[in-house]
Amino acid sequence: MAYALITGASRGIGLAIAHELARKKYDLLLVARSASSLQPVAQQLASEHGIKTDFLAIDLAEAGAAQQVYDWCSQKKYTLQVLVNNAGYGLSGPFEKHALAEHTDMMRVDMTALVELTYLFLPQLRQQSKAYILNIGSSAAYQAVPGLSLYSAAKAFVLQFSRGLHQELKRTSVSVTCVCPGATDTNFVDRAQIGDKGRKAAEKVNMTPQDVAKQAVDAMFAGKAEVVTGLLNKAGKLMAWLLPKGLVEKTAGSIYE
Repeated sequence: MAYALITGASRGIGLAIAHELARKKYDLLLVARSASSLQPVAQQLASEHGIKTDFLAIDLAEAGAAQQVYDWCSQKKYTLQVLVNNAGYGLSGPFEKHALAEHTDMMRVDMTALVELTYLFLPQLRQQSKAYILNIGSSAAYQAVPGLSLYSAAKAFVLQFSRGLHQELKRTSVSVTCVCPGATDTNFVDRAQIGDKGRKAAEKVNMTPQDVAKQAVDAMFAGKAEVVTGLLNKAGKLMAWLLPKGLVEKTAGSIYE
């Protein structure tokens, strides 16, 4: 049976997606930075759901990481039916607060690795009778967010790339979906170094990773191009479209001051 490969699979939304697909009896390939985190997850999923699992510990910020993932699958003769590009993170605060290397690492994970994995696996996915690509965007993709400027720009890229590819491939066996969550109860705020004001704002509207994962997987199998999870996030997307950009950006940025 063909596998589902999930990046960022050791925690948060990626882990919740792994559980969703395991319940649907997909064999899983789990990719994240930490082998010590991946191994128990892989063992648990295999034991609970009677599926095959394997894992690869790799940092997708490293040059050539996507090719290493592809080569690992080729060497083990793993064939994909589902590719979930979930790995990603943000950096908060003024743009110049972080070193350039920190910014470029984030872009490699959020954008470059996603594009490279999609490019490398797409010929294989085309050979399946039905195959899926699920890219995890963000509600931040719908407006500039001062204090998360590069992250929101990266997620806007993910959204537009996904929508374009969805249309390119609509007459093929491959369906592309971009799911854009808002605040979710993960370690995002810690990795992004978000301050108390942003944390408190997120806590009021946080969704669980399980809820996001279920909506994401359902949207993927339904062949949808784009889904925003949660009613409040859907309303936020509408407001970002209706209201003046300057007002939206000022409001969004006030959370991260």
